[in-house]
Amino acid sequence: MATGDSEQIRYCARFSYLCLKFSLITYSTVFWLLGGFVLAVGIYAEVERQKYKTLESAFLAPAIILILLGIIMFLVSFVGVLASLRDNLCLLQAFMYILGICLLIELIGGVVALLFRNQTIEFLNENIRKGIENYYDDLDFKNIMDFVQKQFKCCGGQDYTDWAQNQYHDCAAPGPLACGVPYTCCVTNKTAVVNTMCGYKTINEERLSVQHIIYVRGCTNAVLIWFMDNYAIMAGILLGVLFPQFLGVLLTLLYITRVEDIINEHKLNVSLLDGGQQKTDIEFTGTGCCMCYPG
Repeated sequence: MATGDSEQIRYCARFSYLCLKFSLITYSTVFWLLGGFVLAVGIYAEVERQKYKTLESAFLAPAIILILLGIIMFLVSFVGVLASLRDNLCLLQAFMYILGICLLIELIGGVVALLFRNQTIEFLNENIRKGIENYYDDLDFKNIMDFVQKQFKCCGGQDYTDWAQNQYHDCAAPGPLACGVPYTCCVTNKTAVVNTMCGYKTINEERLSVQHIIYVRGCTNAVLIWFMDNYAIMAGILLGVLFPQFLGVLLTLLYITRVEDIINEHKLNVSLLDGGQQKTDIEFTGTGCCMCYPG
C-alpha cells in the first residue's frame, strides 16, 4: 500500500510538472510570436512613414511605439521560451522578475497618474499642442487626431483654441485656414458633401457662438469622460493588459517551485543511494522489539 501511494504521489508530481511546463511554453511562445508580429508591423509602418516623412521628430509615431513594444515582447518572451524548454532556473527567475517589474511599473504609473490627475491632463494637453504645431507635417499624428476628434466629438487638446498653435490656423497667418479649425472638429452635418471649410474663422470666437458649428470641448477631457462613462470597457482594457503579465508571473513561480522540488528530490535520492552503499557493513543489535545503533 505504501508503495502504491508513493507511486501515485510521483505520478501526480510528474503530471503537475508537465502541465506547468506545457502551459509556460505555450504562454511564452504565443507572446514571442505576437511580439515578432508587432515588431514586423512596426518596422513596415516605419519604412512606409519614412517615404513620406517631412518631420524629423518621432512624436507620437505609432510605428516607433510598435517597434519598441515588439522588441520588448520578443526578447522577454524568448527568454521565457528558452527557460521553460531548458528548465534553467536562472533564466526562469529572470523571466519572472522582468514580468513582475513591468507589471509593477504599470501599476505604479497608473496610480501616480490618478493621484496627479491635473498634472497628467496638462502633460497630455501640452504634448497634443506640440503635435498640433506639426499637424500637416506628421501624417501619423494627423490621422490619429482626426480620428479622435470625429469619434469623440471634440476639438484640440484642452479646447478648440489649441489649433491657434498651428502656423496655418493661427489668426495672423495668411490663407483660408487662418483662425479656423480642421473640418474634423465640425459638428457633423447630414449632407453628402463634406464642407472642409466649416471651421472657418472660429478660433477667435466665443464658445457659445460657435458650439453649433464646431465641437468646443477638448479631446483630453472627452476621452476621459468616455472612459468614466464606459467603466466596463475600461476595466476590460486594464484586465487585458495586466492579467496576462500576472498570469506569466504566477505560472513561472509555480514552475520554478516544481523544478526546485525535482532537483531537491534528485539530490535526496542520490544521497540515499550513496548512504545505503556506505551502511551495508553496519551491524545492528537489538533486544526484544527495540533496535539500538552501536555507539
